[in-house]
Amino acid sequence: MTHRVGPKGQVVIPKELRDELGIEPGDEVGFWRHDDHVAVRPASHRRPLRGRFEGTALVASLTAEREAEHRRESAR
Repeated sequence: MTHRVGPKGQVVIPKELRDELGIEPGDEVGFWRHDDHVAVRPASHRRPLRGRFEGTALVASLTAEREAEHRRESAR
């Protein structure tokens, strides 16, 4: 299925896809580039932020900083 891009850069999401994804008029959608194509999904399907960085070096670094600051505050 193909659609033509309009003069304002707009493209219609085909009805079958809107129905499958539950996208209705007024809903927000997110776009991102994925290799050589653009992907779209309802904004409500975003990955939650909670736990996104669990087990990474970032979490360990921030935890160490927090513990060090807590020790400094307790020493006062």
